[in-house]
Amino acid sequence: MKRLFKLGLIINPYSGIGGALALKGSDGADIRQQALIGGAEKLSGKRMAIALQALLPLKNELCIYTASGEMGEDILASMGFNHVVVYQHQAQQTESADTKAAALELIAQSVDLILFAGGDGTARNICEVVENHCPVVGVPAGCKIHSGVYAITPKAAGKVAAQVIQGELVSLMSGEVKDIDETEFRAGRVIAKHYGEMLVPEELSYIQAVKMGGRESDELVLSDIAAHVIELMDDEPDTLFIMGSGSTVDSIMQEIGLPNTLLGIDLVQGQQLLANDLTAASLLGQCANKPVKIVLTLIGGQGHILGRGNQQLSPELIKMVSKQNILVVATKSKLQSLQGRPLVSDSGDTALDEMLVGPIPVITGFHDLVLYSVGSV
Repeated sequence: MKRLFKLGLIINPYSGIGGALALKGSDGADIRQQALIGGAEKLSGKRMAIALQALLPLKNELCIYTASGEMGEDILASMGFNHVVVYQHQAQQTESADTKAAALELIAQSVDLILFAGGDGTARNICEVVENHCPVVGVPAGCKIHSGVYAITPKAAGKVAAQVIQGELVSLMSGEVKDIDETEFRAGRVIAKHYGEMLVPEELSYIQAVKMGGRESDELVLSDIAAHVIELMDDEPDTLFIMGSGSTVDSIMQEIGLPNTLLGIDLVQGQQLLANDLTAASLLGQCANKPVKIVLTLIGGQGHILGRGNQQLSPELIKMVSKQNILVVATKSKLQSLQGRPLVSDSGDTALDEMLVGPIPVITGFHDLVLYSVGSV
């Protein structure tokens, strides 16, 4: 049976409520109460409904995890989507704490994508919790939208989500989360502040990206992929990097200037080689209770990322590291050779293979990532 796509959904019911009444925002219970007394209409649910229209033809392919009532449950039930409520809000007026708590529950459910409706304050709350755990798509519903994590319209947000659900190749970008001080804004001063970044799928398909970028030069692309991984090593000097087998990983080791076991597993920290050609047992022992990332590539034409030439990466190790810390590296031409077939995990542990199913970021260049699905074996 095909695995259902796990979509997380959060609506900030009060987002944008102060806009029509010129209240310049909706932060704070007093502002929301003032807006309601003034007859303001809550529109974020309706804007989410517009986005969800694009997902109606896919309703049998996904399960949506959400919060109770106006935070998601009501609109999903009215539109007939298969959904599970994983967070119950208590107060009549939801607060930022509810948004963050709901986001935490979605991460705990290992959702593949989070679709949320709100404004910059909502994005800021979600960013505090989600960071880079999974991609997000924002449905614009706030008075102020300065953050780069929102689609240009609710309809566009639904279109991007549909592309991800259907397994189309979409690029991943880093979207900035910004918010302004509403008190200063009401006094006529715009003071915006950077609060972080989240991964956002772009509306650009792989075919369009190739047409824009032209034919790939493998040598240049491999150098760009290496530069991306090396930057991660520099940014995380305490993290151990397990370098999997294969020519793409070998190119990274060559770029650093380290000896590499082409058909084995090496361990690197801070661009320094710790050990060559490790066994499964030695990897577990050296990586226990330490921050770890695993750099993998795929077998061209087949798509295997685990279980072919890297059995030293035991199920126990993969579970300890978690999917979030697996870095898949590949050129776009290598992904294209799969002709749409999903990546494959054949680790020997069925539960682990199922845990890895779903979209995973693939590093295809320097700060260039695409989402590609791991399929069910």
